[in-house]
Amino acid sequence: MRFLVVTVWSLCWLCCKIQADIFTSIGQMTDLIFTERDLVHSLKQYIQAEESKLDAVKSWANRLDVLTLASTTDPEGFLAHPVNAYKLMKRLNTEWSELESLVLKDSSEGFISNISMHKKFFPDEEDQKGAAKALMRLQDTYQLDSESFSKGKLPGVRYNAFLTVDDCFDMGKTAYNENDYYHAVLWMQQALQQMEAGEDTKTSKSDILDYLSYSVYQMGDVPRAIELTQRLVAIDPSHQRALGNLRYFEQILSRELKDLDLTKKEPNEETSIQRATYERPKDYLPEREIYEALCRGEGVRMTTERSSRLFCRYQDGNRNPRLLLKPMKEEDEWDSPHIVRYLDMLSDEEIEKIKELAKPRLARATVRDPKTGVLTTAPYRVSKSAWLEGYEDPVIARVNQRIEDITGLTVDTAELLQVANYGVGGQYEPHYDFSRKDETEAFKSLGTGNRVATFLNYMSDVEAGGATVFPDFGAAIWPRKGTSVFWYNLFRSGEGDYRTRHAACPVLVGSKWVSNKWLHERGQEFRRPCGLTEVD
Repeated sequence: MRFLVVTVWSLCWLCCKIQADIFTSIGQMTDLIFTERDLVHSLKQYIQAEESKLDAVKSWANRLDVLTLASTTDPEGFLAHPVNAYKLMKRLNTEWSELESLVLKDSSEGFISNISMHKKFFPDEEDQKGAAKALMRLQDTYQLDSESFSKGKLPGVRYNAFLTVDDCFDMGKTAYNENDYYHAVLWMQQALQQMEAGEDTKTSKSDILDYLSYSVYQMGDVPRAIELTQRLVAIDPSHQRALGNLRYFEQILSRELKDLDLTKKEPNEETSIQRATYERPKDYLPEREIYEALCRGEGVRMTTERSSRLFCRYQDGNRNPRLLLKPMKEEDEWDSPHIVRYLDMLSDEEIEKIKELAKPRLARATVRDPKTGVLTTAPYRVSKSAWLEGYEDPVIARVNQRIEDITGLTVDTAELLQVANYGVGGQYEPHYDFSRKDETEAFKSLGTGNRVATFLNYMSDVEAGGATVFPDFGAAIWPRKGTSVFWYNLFRSGEGDYRTRHAACPVLVGSKWVSNKWLHERGQEFRRPCGLTEVD
């Protein structure tokens, strides 16, 4: 293109210099023959470059056309697959910018202005990182290996989705940059496996080995770190960091095993690098193993004896007029503490209206700082929520009234109806709904006392994951659209029931919608009289 411009400029300069006298000299006109030849050659190069660029853009557009046809037909169903959700974050954060740079070389102002207008709504680096970490969280909770995720082998999925070598490499880099070397190893190994299987990729093998070798070292496996680094040096003998790491790793190992000399071991590039497995590091959550087992449906302590104490019945709210003609169907989910489920609590029309009202206001869900009482975001609660007033729509007022009729507790002192939507890997790790004795500021500003009870509405089915679990006594309650569960957080004495520590398990496949009402102590004095002992 630059050559074409220079040549055209030269031609113009020549024409200006000799003005209109060219035709008077055949000798001078012969120069124009060669100038035109150069112009045609340059024009062909320009056309070839533009056609190559257009072919790349066409290929991108055709691939995205097929994808968007499927995704727009059923957006929530498509994004229910966590791999699809992650790849959407990645495409909009990085890949569309690459396409924009390619098209910027052209004069397609319409496309550029269009993408510039929409770009402010694109996910950013934090969104892509959050989606990657969500996949790792699902990987851990549901004990899924990287290969299962990469091939999209998840329970209940409706859409095919897979991760490329580049996707796996980006997952590993995300973990590495977070100093999460356990997951960095898992995903770099998966990237390497797919590369060695012959998959096309932009990522180089030396880059994967670079990240993988150091991550393996951080996991304490020095011999394997040496083996991987030796392979890296064999590919790129001038890799200074690899050479330095190799010397460092060998010094560490020699101090531990003085008689072992691995430096003489020649790496065989024809041999595939085998996977290694490492133990997942412990973290801040004491009941992590119990909690995650319950999320998988394991370790539920529902005995035959306990099951015999569970019943179903019609609930008329102590002959509440609004429930006499149409009592609620009530099922026992657990005996002690008593947890019940109400069937047909919300109709599909009510659910859609609540979602419609909440969607424009959804914002990252917060937790209350136990010391200050201030609301803040936290990595252990991953969802978006909105709060709805009873006066905003008859449906909200009707739902509030229904909760009061069923429970017999006033909603006058309750918090607003909270609507929450859990996205890819959405969760809320084990927590209490009530404030403990050392959290004196938790609900002080409300002036309505502690949270005496929780009423939780399930507004969607979830294809996989998303259970509400109680690690203390081993219960798991699975979402069923239109149903609700209810339990007391406090004993009648006002003391907190610490057994009610519960969690919202990560959503593996699906989009989980819930709404909940937290009922407070004030106003319940005659509706739920105090007990005489601490555990009444």
